[in-house]
Parts: sequence; structure tokens; C-alpha cells
Amino acid sequence: MKMTDVAAMGSTRVTDEGYLYANVRTARTGVQSYLGAEMGRPDLPLVNVYRDEAEVFRKASLNTFALLPVTDDHPADLVSSDTAKAVSVGTTNEEVLRDGEFLKIGIKITDAATVQKVVAGKRELSVGYTSEIIWGDGIAPDGTPYQARQTNIVGNHIAIVAAGRAGPMARIGDGIPDTVARWGASPIYDGKDTIMADAIQTRTVLIDGLSVVTTDAGAQALEKLQRQIADAQTAMTGSVVIHAAEIAAKDAEIAKAEAARDDAKGKVMTDADIDKRVQDRADLIAVAKSVHPEVKTAGLSDAAIRKSVVAAKLGDAITGKSDAYIDVRFDILAEDAAKADPFADGMKDRKPAPVTSLDAVYAERNASLNDAWKTPAKKEA
Repeated sequence: MKMTDVAAMGSTRVTDEGYLYANVRTARTGVQSYLGAEMGRPDLPLVNVYRDEAEVFRKASLNTFALLPVTDDHPADLVSSDTAKAVSVGTTNEEVLRDGEFLKIGIKITDAATVQKVVAGKRELSVGYTSEIIWGDGIAPDGTPYQARQTNIVGNHIAIVAAGRAGPMARIGDGIPDTVARWGASPIYDGKDTIMADAIQTRTVLIDGLSVVTTDAGAQALEKLQRQIADAQTAMTGSVVIHAAEIAAKDAEIAKAEAARDDAKGKVMTDADIDKRVQDRADLIAVAKSVHPEVKTAGLSDAAIRKSVVAAKLGDAITGKSDAYIDVRFDILAEDAAKADPFADGMKDRKPAPVTSLDAVYAERNASLNDAWKTPAKKEA
């Protein structure tokens, strides 16, 4: 695609021979905005085109800006060996330098009539070049979004155009009648080059904190683009909020399911757990009956068994006592029961038989026999 960049001519000097020398910044890195119609995309109001510094300062590209023809206004087509003699009024220097994000190059104007035009005020420079446009969305290093990239930049000529003729839109082909074919696209003025305004009606539009001077039509296009961007951002924000809420709800549902699973897992008893529970219950009942043999355990919980035993032993003394108190008193009673001797306890209340002498026993026996002999036997009828 044939394209141009517009820049203001720097300081100039005229030699004794009548030649004019000047320095100019030409192509630069970064993102520049073009009207979509000029880029072959009438469906887009604006197209941001990114020029990577690796492309701008690529040696093969830099070499094409050395010894370029300088023309008085843009020619109708690319300058070649067939047209150079007819359209050239000077040339660029052989040395092309880097000046920050710009290419800086010196020019030499050798045509006397063109020198007089520059002295009189015709000082705008429009660089004509070709490049390849690669379409695709991206984000430049400074955060600016773009829709296309520029590669394979090849300089062709530098045109001297009327001061202010380009206006804030930096149009291509200044000075060429509308009937003459114009060069491709030129960037919308972004304030990085000093361009004089003429009688064209302009407006200043604030774009992302930057003041952009443009025509009324350009301002309308930019404002429409801003509204579209704002609508897209609003829609995106709403989608993000809804998506976040859906994720939060799903996370809560997953957490609830995991908690239920863990709870159910904790309630499942293994065979070993069951055996231990049965043994613990049997041990508790055995201890309870050792303390209070008449205790009823059927249908009672472990805590209820302990309380029943303690109540049987201590009576009303446990009224209002806590479960912890009941457990401690049960353990004390169990320890006391374990230390007890059942045989000794049974003998404590038993009275010993009276001790008598053998003589008394013998006398008692004789008396019993004498009484039996003295009593006459009854005759049978």
C-alpha cells in the first residue's frame, strides 16, 4: 500500500550556490490512526496501525530512505528512473539517523524555484513510501490497541507541500488536483509533528486523555468510535459480573457437596470401629454392675448408665450436677469397686456362734436321755 507521513521541515540554510539544506523527522514507531475508508475498510470508522521499532529501524528499511528523490508536491505515482529527472528537485542525504522514535534525515534542494517556495513558506514535508499491511488485532507496548501492523517499509520520495495545506488531518497528495490519482493513506494528525492549520474547520476531541485536532467529520467518527468502545466495555463488564456470580455459586455448591461427603464419610464405621464400640459398651456395663448390681442398662445411653449408678449411690447429692461431675464420680465409684473384697464384705455382718465347754454339752445330753427313760412308753391298743 502507498502511504505518507507528514512532518514539518526543520531549520534550513541556503548555501552560496543557492542550494537549500534542512533536517526532517520522517517515519516513526508506534500506533497511528487512519480512516477506515482509506485503508480499504469502509466498515471501520478508524483503523489503528502499529509500526514496530524493529520494522522502522530495520537496516533494509533504513537504507531505502537514503538518497531519496525530493519532489515539489507528490507525483501522481511512485518515483522511478523513468520519472526521477522530471519530478526531482533535490535528494535526501545518504545518512539516516534515529531520533528517539523517529527517523531523522537531511535533505538537499537543488532546484532554484523550489528553494524560493520554501523560503516563502512552503515548508511541510510528506514522505511517500510503500509498506505491507498485516491485519490482526493486538496491543502495542504503550497499551494502545491496534487492528493492523505495518511491515516491509520502503521509502520512495519526500514531497514538499504547501504550509498548512495538509491541515490537521495530514492528507496525502497535497497540492495535487483532485483529478490526479492520490497516494494511499495518511495518518490522522496525532500531535507528534508540528503541522500548521489553514482555513479548514476543525474540532478538538478528547481521546483517552489526549486532545486530538480533527475535522468535524473526523470528530464525529471518533465520537462514534468512543461510544462503541464504551458500549462494548459496559457489555463486557456485565458479562464479567454475571460470570463471576455463576462461578461463586458453583464454588458454593461444590463446597457443600464436599462437606456432605466428608460428613458421611466420618459417620461410616469400619468393622474394627464396631468391635471396639461393642467392647467399650460391655466394659461399661460390667463396671456399672460391679458398683451397683441392680442397675438397669437396657435402652440407656452410656451417659445415662453412669448417671443411674451414681444416683443410686449418692442420691440427691447429684441434683443439678454437670455431666462432667457425673463422669468423675462414676470413675471414683468404679475404682472403689475394683478395690473391694466380696468375701470380706460378706463376713463383716456375720455373728460368731457362742462358745460352750464340753462338760456343759455332756450334761445337756445326759439330761435329755434321763427325761426320755423316765417317761413311760405308751402301750399299743
